[in-house]
Amino acid sequence: MNKSKRSSRRRMPPIRSGEIIDYKNISLLRRFVSEQGKILSRRMNRLTSKQQRLLTIAIKRARILALLPFLNNEN
Repeated sequence: MNKSKRSSRRRMPPIRSGEIIDYKNISLLRRFVSEQGKILSRRMNRLTSKQQRLLTIAIKRARILALLPFLNNEN
């Protein structure tokens, strides 16, 4: 009985079909970076492996261009 309740709940995909993974889309990239500045794992993000690879490359490019911080030291 508990299993049927779990399967009926449908989660929204983390990246909508219209959104493009790009290093300039900072609001999208911030959703996949932890408070400490680490890139979240694919399991936590619920992304496909291709989306995770593109996301990782975009985050790294944004960090190099100083659009995202390497570390978040706001303690």
